[in-house]
Amino acid sequence: MKSSSRSRLAPRMFPRIPPIAGVRLTTQSVGIKYARRHDLLLVDCVRGSTVAGVFTRSTTAAAPVMWCREQLSRGRIRGLVVNSGNANAFTGLAGEEAVRATAAAAAQALGCRRNQVFVASTGVIGEPLPLNRLTGAMPQMVEALGPGGWRAAARAIRTTDTFIKGAWRRCEIDGHEITLGGIAKGSGMIAPKMGTMLAFLFTNARIPSIALQAMLRASVETSFNSITVDSDTSTSDTVLLVATGRSNHSRLDSPHGPKLRDFRRALDEVMVELATQVVRDGEGASKFVTIEVSGASSWRMARSVGLSIANSPLVKTAIAGEDANWGRIVMAVGKSGVVVGSNALSISMGGIVIAQKGERLADYDEAAVALHLKNSEVHIGVDLGQGRGKATVWTCDLTHGYIEINADYRT
Repeated sequence: MKSSSRSRLAPRMFPRIPPIAGVRLTTQSVGIKYARRHDLLLVDCVRGSTVAGVFTRSTTAAAPVMWCREQLSRGRIRGLVVNSGNANAFTGLAGEEAVRATAAAAAQALGCRRNQVFVASTGVIGEPLPLNRLTGAMPQMVEALGPGGWRAAARAIRTTDTFIKGAWRRCEIDGHEITLGGIAKGSGMIAPKMGTMLAFLFTNARIPSIALQAMLRASVETSFNSITVDSDTSTSDTVLLVATGRSNHSRLDSPHGPKLRDFRRALDEVMVELATQVVRDGEGASKFVTIEVSGASSWRMARSVGLSIANSPLVKTAIAGEDANWGRIVMAVGKSGVVVGSNALSISMGGIVIAQKGERLADYDEAAVALHLKNSEVHIGVDLGQGRGKATVWTCDLTHGYIEINADYRT
């Protein structure tokens, strides 16, 4: 794989995520794919921590995804092991045994049960996982655990990423200060359906797993399920949200109650920030594209139209070439599967109205749109003229760099 320079769409710096009570981390290099690069992450979560998770809907899901789905029903977590460089996907019974053995080794080192350890892998599909390197590292890694270390953790889980991804917020629950922070990885194979895409979030809040799960599912719809880089859904997509319970606020069982309003706000903001960072690191990307669809009969309808535009190679290559070919947007709306009345459709780019109620404006000036497309941030607006539903979707352009990265990925 050819080395990639840092994406020009990247944030200026990695955020200073503070330590989160009840969470300890460490990383190590075990040479799974890249020499002298930390590629293994171990997270220790204090006893009593609750967990929620959302995973890929791919029918060829990786062995770690199948393991995590099985353990999630218990709602408890003590450990998390993440490796990069190998997805442990389509590896048969050996891959399943590798997950069980990894969980068992981490559990023994952490002093907990195997079913309290979650496992995630990212990288090449179909290659056997060098299991002994993972299991053999566990005792030494447990000795190195400590608070903080988010930058190293984000670095250890990346594959083709050109920058490390993290976000955090503070909020309040019942008058108590709460910290919520997380890391993510992803650059290509991104079209999550809950891409190779992983995200892990942690908070010191005291929230039972059922409420945590409800909030995570709602938040993922407007964040990770509203992004796409290349329309390909990974075998490994995993989002985990862990609550350590180290805050002194009262127990909160309802995910929709007013006491959790500020937490839901913080969760949504962190999730969107992580998701859009994945798009900003889209393989070969030179432009970050925001697509806002309004006038739909429902939010779901609006998002379907937005994703149809965002996944269109013709739209994405036109943006890469700074070609104001708005007819490709019309095409993408039409192929979305959503029944749209052409005579009600309006389209804009960069806030400049191009077509309204089914036809191009007589005084439309393409030069102004072409100028907007020279920016690294591009905006597309679509009004379906049918209702009050609206949604935002994020994507990037499609350049020759994407081909170079993926043509050489295994070499």
